Amino acid sequence: MKEKEQLIVKNLPFIKILPTWAQELSYKYLSKTANLYIVHGNIRDFLPHKMNEGEFMFVRIQEYISEVLFGNRDVIAFFDRSSGVSFCAPEMRKDWLRTMKDRHPDATDAELFSNDPPKAFPLLEEYFLLRIPEKKRIVLIADYAETIAPASEVSRLSEEDRYAFVTLNRWSHEPVFTHGDVSIVLLTENLSDINPRIVASPSTIKVEIPIPDEKVRGQFLRFLQSRETLLLERGLDPELVAAQTSGLNLTNLNRLAAESWQEDRPIGMEFLREKKKEIIESEAAGLLEFLETDHDLSFVSGHDFVKRRLKSATKAIKQGRLDVLPMGYLIAGAVGTGKSFLVTAFAGEIGVPMVKLRNFRSKWQGVTESNLEKVLSILKAMSPVAVMIDEADAFLGNRHQEGDSGTSNRVFSQIATFMGNTEYRGKIVWFLITSRPDLLPIDLKRQGRAEEHLALFYPESEEEKVALFETLVRKLDLSIRKFSIQELLRRFRHEFSGADLEAVLIRAKFRAAMESRSFVTREDIEETMGDFVPPAYPHEIELQNLVAVLECTSKEMVPKRFQNLDRTKLVKDIRELRELLGERETL
Repeated sequence: MKEKEQLIVKNLPFIKILPTWAQELSYKYLSKTANLYIVHGNIRDFLPHKMNEGEFMFVRIQEYISEVLFGNRDVIAFFDRSSGVSFCAPEMRKDWLRTMKDRHPDATDAELFSNDPPKAFPLLEEYFLLRIPEKKRIVLIADYAETIAPASEVSRLSEEDRYAFVTLNRWSHEPVFTHGDVSIVLLTENLSDINPRIVASPSTIKVEIPIPDEKVRGQFLRFLQSRETLLLERGLDPELVAAQTSGLNLTNLNRLAAESWQEDRPIGMEFLREKKKEIIESEAAGLLEFLETDHDLSFVSGHDFVKRRLKSATKAIKQGRLDVLPMGYLIAGAVGTGKSFLVTAFAGEIGVPMVKLRNFRSKWQGVTESNLEKVLSILKAMSPVAVMIDEADAFLGNRHQEGDSGTSNRVFSQIATFMGNTEYRGKIVWFLITSRPDLLPIDLKRQGRAEEHLALFYPESEEEKVALFETLVRKLDLSIRKFSIQELLRRFRHEFSGADLEAVLIRAKFRAAMESRSFVTREDIEETMGDFVPPAYPHEIELQNLVAVLECTSKEMVPKRFQNLDRTKLVKDIRELRELLGERETL
């Protein structure tokens, strides 16, 4: 084993059993019901294994499977499209060369160790069949399996890929292999990168390696500390750092510690926050964006009912009562009501990471599913975490979309299934934000997914508008000469949204800056209000308000002018507005 791929650790707590994924793989192997295994997930990381009493090592996946799980096998071969055929031990390689040279005397070493499946697979099969009568127990570990059997329609595969696909399928249920103890292990980070027919085959066993939990992270950090390569600020220990690094694997921790050491900067909470954000955004390849805010719910004006609900959720989280939290929230409301700001303020209230799901879709076949699989794996490891999906109606799609070979249907099903997994209640909290909840599929709005439906509306009373103005002044940190805003609000009787009023204040601040002033005056606000023209799309706003009312699960959230609306009339008005705007009926 290469020195750089193993890290020996002494004096760590005794690990009595294999990790869950390794137990599952061992159990399936011992059942003798399958030949083909796909190991996916966190496969590029260090994996902990006990060597002797009080001594441990962290090894790479190939070594873990070959030496830890199949350490007593007689033949352990490796294959990938770069290195070709190789073996776990020198004596195995010698036996391969001797045997195959006898049968193929004209074959060169390059041919016998080929990285081309149509050349390598027939030779490997021939060798396996020769060793089976000798009761040899055999394992072939094929890394980067997505390059051997890529996710694509069979008709679109190249001749070489089609050969590999058929061979792997045949090996997966080959009776001679089953009775002869031949196991094929495919390694890939994302299951969706592998040909779906192989993945879905009942003859294939799938095992996921998760991102390490807090206990394993703590063990690894103690190892680094024992080697005096972990710099921590006073008051921090490996256990505290492990608790703050959810979502990072051991390779990430090794990198974090190395950068800290190189910069001679002890790891503190601020350093952890910076590096965790940087590493996870990098691992997610830009598909997740950390949302950071200095604001809490006190910076949200109005929406008292909604704030009370969210503050109750905050209390439950701080008391550890994750079991009483909704799986997710649907936040509806017309444009400019502050939906996104409300969600980020809630994240600031509860003190857990908030990430925004970015566009993971790709025009290349299979990439969309692969991106989503990677994102969901990171979210599982990061828990507790809040996930915001803005413009959810357009972002998530539905299970009936057409024209992309079924990709949207599969993606929608994958997201809906993940959101509905009660194992993550209180650990992954979803926030679906939309001004058109009527366009969001019922599958995502039902109980067990986005369970809590909250709606935001423009301020109606003068008191609400004044409160909004004062909150925005505080949020924007404006230095403003005190005056009564009521008179200006009465004079300019616009239906100001939060976004509109914020735009007015920014323009007033700009006006002051152009006159070399650091403060805003009444005249700045008056001039800006008089000049401001709200965007003119009244029908769209009215439609967004009505569908938000229809979505509400509590009358207390609904403005008085909507509270007495008959539901039948409400639906009728929505249909008329949709028809006026040229939209297709979906209600």
